[in-house]
Amino acid sequence: MVLRGTEVKALREGRANIREAYAHVRGGELWLENCHISEYTAGGPWNHSPLTTRKLLMHKDEIRKLVGKLEPKGTTLIATRIYFKNGKAKIELALGLGKKDWDRRQDARNREMDREAKDALYRSRRR
Repeated sequence: MVLRGTEVKALREGRANIREAYAHVRGGELWLENCHISEYTAGGPWNHSPLTTRKLLMHKDEIRKLVGKLEPKGTTLIATRIYFKNGKAKIELALGLGKKDWDRRQDARNREMDREAKDALYRSRRR
């Protein structure tokens, strides 16, 4: 990852949120979006903005392989963790596949069935 000094210090304090972070290829380079790294408390006027787009350092061959895997519709690169290795901040990416409509309907059915079962158990215990 390409980071500024205050971003590295904030990461070392564990002040990053990658819950909605994802990566995409733009112009032959890999970029990380929606990664929130909080401001470093002692940064003062040299602090960074928390939600900037950050460049990920990767070999061109690796990026080409990722582009091939991102071709199918609904796939995206999701950030799973940030860690330090030999003093360098690294990010682990995973290939994610979006849900289909029928998956969402099935999940809604399962939630409804679970809710009805819990309600039935609750009513049977109350008697």
